[in-house]
Amino acid sequence: VQLVESGGGLVQAGGSLRLSCTASGSIGSINVMRWYRQAQGSQRELVATSMSGGHTVYANSVQGRFTISRDNAKNTVYLQMTSLKPEDTAVYYCNANLRTTESLLYVYYWGQGTQVTVSS
Repeated sequence: VQLVESGGGLVQAGGSLRLSCTASGSIGSINVMRWYRQAQGSQRELVATSMSGGHTVYANSVQGRFTISRDNAKNTVYLQMTSLKPEDTAVYYCNANLRTTESLLYVYYWGQGTQVTVSS
């Protein structure tokens, strides 16, 4: 199983970016999918959560600016980021709680991260 993120880059403050994360391999079922971020010198923080039933949760710092969504048919989760601020600069990581077709056990997997840089 692999999680591969894409969509990061350099954007000016006030701009937008959309991140994507696709799970590949012998995917049986995906439960929760999350986006985290880690700024240089800081701890990794939870940004947004998408439950399998559609419920979403956001960190206060991104509420109203970021939107998490998922395409279950494509095993993909998205993070639409608008009104970006310099403090949003970080490496963004995808996290998924899933089970493979060979197991009934749900396990957490991480992507490799994608850099988002917001210039002032």
